[in-house]
Amino acid sequence: MRAWPLLAVLCAAGCAGPLANLRQHREVETPAGAVHVEFADEDLLAAGQIEAAVARAAPLVRRWGALADPVAVRVLPSHAALEDAVDHPGYAWLRAWARYEEVLVQSPRTWTASGAAGDDVDALILHELTHCVMYQLSGTRSTWANREIPLWFREGMAAVTAQQGRRWPSLEEIERFYGTHLGQDPLTPPDALYRTQSEWVYAAAYQAFLFLDNRYGDGAIRGKLPAMRSGSDFNQAFTASVGITPSAFEGEFRRYVRWGGFRRTQTAVR
Repeated sequence: MRAWPLLAVLCAAGCAGPLANLRQHREVETPAGAVHVEFADEDLLAAGQIEAAVARAAPLVRRWGALADPVAVRVLPSHAALEDAVDHPGYAWLRAWARYEEVLVQSPRTWTASGAAGDDVDALILHELTHCVMYQLSGTRSTWANREIPLWFREGMAAVTAQQGRRWPSLEEIERFYGTHLGQDPLTPPDALYRTQSEWVYAAAYQAFLFLDNRYGDGAIRGKLPAMRSGSDFNQAFTASVGITPSAFEGEFRRYVRWGGFRRTQTAVR
């Protein structure tokens, strides 16, 4: 999920209670790097789910690169604790939040009355670790939060890696959204749309990143992240790697959706 500048300061003020209870600790060595799972006694089973998910996620995360620094996955006991920790009240759908070397996760045992399915935990952990890899490849501990990577790129890269497209509206449905919600753009949404209609935001992000990957390839995407770590901003790195500016690409994707370009692609595939 999204990460914000100064979140570490906010968390220092709001996380002490829930995090202080995470007295259990497990280390998971993976091909992508070291991950530490921290949890409270009541989340022993949930931590086992997350530990297994981390091990399964690592080879897929390596598509983009390895973790430069260890990541702590901290299991919070409730949704309220997660919202408090990230200072984002009112995001009922939120299950996790990633930063440079930390993932805060609402305990899977509280996702539903019967807990969480293993596949859902796998997808969430893969999604969040992809965020960590992206942040670590594109910045340092002191610079990652200032890289201003667009939401569609951040969430799209994580969602495509985790193969979560079926969770959200299709290209046809996004096309109808553009036609019936004039003035609203799920690709570059205001906070209100992200908070209350996140399914459209994630759908647009997923499809835009998939479009980018299919059109320009993994190499162009991987190449821009180290360039950002070396000092380029997102616009500069994207333009150098892809060959067009981010705004030009966003316009290209919107036309692809609004004008039904994906239908021609689907027909050609068949």
